[in-house]
Amino acid sequence: DIAEVLGAHTRKEGYIEGNGYQVTWTFGHLCTLKEPHEYTPNWKSWNLGSLPMIPPRFGIKLIENPTYEKQFHIIEGLMQNADEIINCGDAGQEGELIQRWVMQKAGARCPVKRLWISSLTEEAIREGFAKLKDQSDFQSLYEAGLSRAMGDWLLGMNATRLYTIKYGQNKQVLSIGRVQTPTLALIVNRQLEIANFQPKQYWELKTNYRDTTFSALIRKSDEEIAAEEEKSGGKKKIDNPGIDPIANREEGEALVERIKDLPCIVTNVGKKDGKEYAPRLFDLTSLQVECNKKFAYSADETLKLIQSLYEKKVATYPRVDTTFLSDDIYPKCPGILKGLRDYEVLTAPLAGASLPKSKKVFDNSKVTDHHAIIPTGVYAQNLTDMERRVYDLIARRFIAVFYPDCK
Repeated sequence: DIAEVLGAHTRKEGYIEGNGYQVTWTFGHLCTLKEPHEYTPNWKSWNLGSLPMIPPRFGIKLIENPTYEKQFHIIEGLMQNADEIINCGDAGQEGELIQRWVMQKAGARCPVKRLWISSLTEEAIREGFAKLKDQSDFQSLYEAGLSRAMGDWLLGMNATRLYTIKYGQNKQVLSIGRVQTPTLALIVNRQLEIANFQPKQYWELKTNYRDTTFSALIRKSDEEIAAEEEKSGGKKKIDNPGIDPIANREEGEALVERIKDLPCIVTNVGKKDGKEYAPRLFDLTSLQVECNKKFAYSADETLKLIQSLYEKKVATYPRVDTTFLSDDIYPKCPGILKGLRDYEVLTAPLAGASLPKSKKVFDNSKVTDHHAIIPTGVYAQNLTDMERRVYDLIARRFIAVFYPDCK
């Protein structure tokens, strides 16, 4: 997409050339942090005496994969002869880290600019190239990604060896990780709750009035409350929210006999206005939750689907952690709504009117790398059924934030 917009059309091995540009690519991570034994031979064997392993200076290496190595050497040659490099990696912490490591490993020395865009539409790409930033503007982002990678290495390498040596009985590797271990703990704790749950039988009192079933809330009598307060010496005010569920059928039947002939008294009637606000826009996590709830898609399936929608230019960058839009997106919203041709019934009431600019939607202080996931306004066609379902959620949610609150 970027090569097409730049006018580079001549395909070469590992890159596309034209109009003064050479556009090349990676396959995700081409580089990674070195293994322990690559720092010192003493760390090759697994023993408690070598822990903790803390490299004096972290180093990177190429991932051992013939395809990756071939592509890297193509990139390395292009960078060595370039007048300027434009970093077009994903506009986020991980994308910054991937490209920086490749440039470091390739020994790039020329000036570097940064393309920072949230969608792959032609308009977004052209706008991004018109506003290229200096790579130095993203040094803190790179250092954050590097710190995360080093932290993951220190925890994973050391804790995995520790637990494997102490508890693996030389039979299996016990892998420990910053994300996987807490996630596993959540699963184990929930499983233990299920396994240890003791079901108890109970009864409720219900009554019918004008074809409506009411569950009875049984409270203690005034005499019982007074007796409990007297027992506490008057120091404690006894609340009366209701007695516990009836665990004994005979007690329940006796209670029915006791109250069945007593009149029912309406003690209070309340009325209040209700209001339901539009739901917030999607970040990646909330979209994954919604897709699992509605379609039983796994988190990984949803990520792949939204990534595909991004690459098809119909949705914005997916790996985001905010549900807000930056203020500069507001002027583009009427055009995006107009592009949602399959949703004209829903967008028609918004056409021609000034769209509300709510702080619940537009807030620069809540946006860092990218804004919330929204449609781009490019007509969505040639989508699979699964992609269409995810896109439908994104489009409807975007439309909904401009509607008034439901009262």
